[in-house]
This record gives sequence, structure tokens and C-alpha cells, in this order.
Amino acid sequence: MTDHALPPRTPLIAALHRVWSKEKVWLVSALLLALLFVFLPAQGVTSAGFAAQNLLSVAPFLILSIAIAAYAGATGADGLIARAFTGSPVVMILIAAAAGGLSPFCSCGVIPLIAALLAMGVPLSAVMAFWLASPVMDPSMFVLTTGVLGFEFALAKTIAAVGLGIFGGVTVHLIAQAGGLADPLREGVGNGGCGASKVRSVQPVVWAFWTEAARVTKFWREGLKTTLFLAKWLTLAFLLESLMLAWLPADLVASALGGTGLAPIGIATLVGVPAYLNGYAALPLVGGLMEQGMAPGAGLAFLVAGGVSSLPAAVAVWALVKGRVFALYIALALVGSFVSGVLFQLWGMI
Repeated sequence: MTDHALPPRTPLIAALHRVWSKEKVWLVSALLLALLFVFLPAQGVTSAGFAAQNLLSVAPFLILSIAIAAYAGATGADGLIARAFTGSPVVMILIAAAAGGLSPFCSCGVIPLIAALLAMGVPLSAVMAFWLASPVMDPSMFVLTTGVLGFEFALAKTIAAVGLGIFGGVTVHLIAQAGGLADPLREGVGNGGCGASKVRSVQPVVWAFWTEAARVTKFWREGLKTTLFLAKWLTLAFLLESLMLAWLPADLVASALGGTGLAPIGIATLVGVPAYLNGYAALPLVGGLMEQGMAPGAGLAFLVAGGVSSLPAAVAVWALVKGRVFALYIALALVGSFVSGVLFQLWGMI
């Protein structure tokens, strides 16, 4: 059937499509709860109570993380990332890895930012350092990770993010020195977008943002957007965690992902790629798995590998760079995640 032969959408169908596209996470959570209350009422009550209790327990960390994200957007602090890409290659790699692991940068801006940097001639080594570290950790994620998994785990994840960036940047630098990885961008890839504009024209940071009405408006807008984003994903994550705790045998988790050997960390690294939902949603799930016997090193490897090479991130990278750069990106992510998990596991044994 040709496109012109398809029946037109009715207003109701069009409205439902808009609601689904914008609120699918909330709708999935509501549907999941509805099914539980209809078919397994006791589990429905348990899951709803579990989600509410855990949302309440992480509320202080949630509020702080939202405030950090909104403040960064209102002041323009996220634009400071552009200053990481100046200097010698080694300095750029170190600063870019730290910037990627520590700076609050909007997810919508990462891909056009990378395109802009590469198009402007910034070495792929520094860009890769930022690209690998950026999805793993930022100040908001650090606060929430502390609330869900503890300060030691949050610190380890931060070190893993920066370390992964440095590892990837140095590896790419050595390959580039040998004459490889020229022209990494695909044909026709531009450098537009909100992230790219921050590179082309770095704006001054206004720390006292409340002196400007437009920045105050942006603060509240960013705060509301972040609140809704975190609330919907954490609600779904806690509901899934409640079902996991109820239905996933603890001895199975302990046997597959527990212990101190390399196998659990390797399995978690590979599983993290397809199973990872989102950085915030993954935290409660890993917390539940660790309560059932998952090794801490495996938990860290899961979060790092999933954050860097999850399906949305991988698709974005694939659309931007040539195949050989994409393959290197995935390889660096998996190797770095595995090594991070092993080192964290060894640290816990000391």
C-alpha cells in the first residue's frame, strides 16, 4: 500500500500518539501497576509501596541533583566544557576526561558538540576522552549514586569515568600517531546544535544568575524538566526493582554475578550493553542486584559499560563517525568497563 493510500489519522489517534511519545515512561509504569493490581493485587500493593518508599528515601539527593543541573544551565557553567579542548594533546586528554566525568552537560548537546569539535580540527584523542567519560558521571549522577549505592560506589564510578576517558584518549592518540583514524566523521555530518554553539562562542558564566530574569526563568524551567525526567525514570526503575527482588532468585544472581572472580565482571560488562535503560534508572536496579549477591565490581562494570555503550548512545555514535571509529569506541568502552570493575573488586578485597 502506498503512503497516499493510508487512511488519515483521526484527531483521537493523533492525540494518543502525542501523549505516548511524550509520556511513554509514565504510561509504562501505570500499565505495569494496573496489571499487577488486576492479576497480582498483593504484589501490586508491595510494588507501589516499595517505589514510594524508595522515592521518599532518595528525595534529598534527588532535590540536590535537580538543583545542581538547573544551576549549571542557568549560569551557563556547562559552556565551560569548551575550554577543555585547548593545549597540548596530553593536556587536552586529561582535561577532557575530567570535564566529561565531572561537568553537567545536557545530553542533547553531546552529539552535536562532538561533531563541532571534530569539524573544527580538535584531535580525536581529546574528543574520545570526553565522549567516553561524559555518559558515565556528572554532579547530578554523583549525588544520586551516593543516595542509592553509597559514597564509596559514587566515588569509584567517578574515578572509573575519568580513567576510562584517559585510557581511551591515550589509546586513540597512540593510534593516531601511527597514522590511523584520519577523517573520523561520516560524510555530511555537520556541527550544529546546542552543544556546538557552546564551542564556537563561549559565553561568560554568570554565577549569580538570579540577577537576570531570563536566567531565573531558565533555572525553573531546567529544574522542572529535570524533576519530571528523574521522577519518571526512577519510578519505573523502583517498580522493576520490586519485581526483580520478588521474582528473581537470589541464588541465581549470586552464582552468576557474585563472587570475586573475573567471570561475574565480564558477564556484567556484556549484559550492561543491552540491559541498560538509563543512568538514573539503572542505579536502583544495580542496588537490588547487589542486595541479592551481585559483586560490587560487577555492578560498577555494568553501570560503566551500559552508560557508554547503551543502545541510544551507540546509535548516536554510529550516526556520527565512520565504522572503524565506532568499533574502537565500543572496544574501548568494554575493555575500560571490565578493567574498572576488576580494580574496584580488588580494592574491596584490600
